[in-house]
Amino acid sequence: MSRFLQLFPNVAKPLIAMAHVPPLPGTPLYDAAAGVQGLIDHVKRDTAVLLEGGFDAVLFCNEGDRPYQLHAGLEASAVMTRVVTECRPSDRPFGVDFLWDAQCALAIGVATGAAFMREVITGSWESDMGAWNPDAAALLRNRHNFGRDDLAIFANVTPEFASSIGGRSPAQMARSTVVSSLADAILVSGPMAGSEPDVGTVADVRDALDPSIPVLLNTGAKAGTIQSYLKHVDGCIVGSDLKRDGYTWNEVDPERVKRFVDAARSA
Repeated sequence: MSRFLQLFPNVAKPLIAMAHVPPLPGTPLYDAAAGVQGLIDHVKRDTAVLLEGGFDAVLFCNEGDRPYQLHAGLEASAVMTRVVTECRPSDRPFGVDFLWDAQCALAIGVATGAAFMREVITGSWESDMGAWNPDAAALLRNRHNFGRDDLAIFANVTPEFASSIGGRSPAQMARSTVVSSLADAILVSGPMAGSEPDVGTVADVRDALDPSIPVLLNTGAKAGTIQSYLKHVDGCIVGSDLKRDGYTWNEVDPERVKRFVDAARSA
């Protein structure tokens, strides 16, 4: 059985909610007055609403750490580990993501007992953070050396805030990321957080892969449009549409959570 199916053995199309961590220590927008406990309190509140709303899993991410960097600072990675440890659910899977340092995300995932991680692991990109060259070989070797071969890797093949330097299509990237880099699931994103990818691109990626390989919508999931995407994907990750006013960096809104889950389940 694949790592993905082991995570969601009885769910046809899993709904994964983002638990966005506010700016961490060392980043420009960090709230020193609220401190680390303020981060924990914020994420605990959001996570409780998401779990009560019926999501199948939660994905913790340092969304507040603008501007993002390709190599995590020690202080941010250490505090992120503490936040996840104190806020993780005990009754369903959870994952981790660190924008944009895959090795850091892996380390946090190992330390916190995460079931999956989300990152860009292949390709060569020009991005808001500069030239970006992920290393899937090092990542998977480190996963093995950590003794966490069970930790699933969800690979984003159309990362936000970036474009591919090469000429391969997202569908071609997805196929090679599965075959040569052993990704457990493929994620398709729009150009930035909260933005929808083209439905045709999502469909092309789905068609390019064996049906046993899950494809998930990674950004832009909205209650009003999720039905059109769930025709082509095996689940979704959603963050911005669950926030007050649909704004990525606001707190989670219980009414928007209910509206999204109802729309997705009915679809």
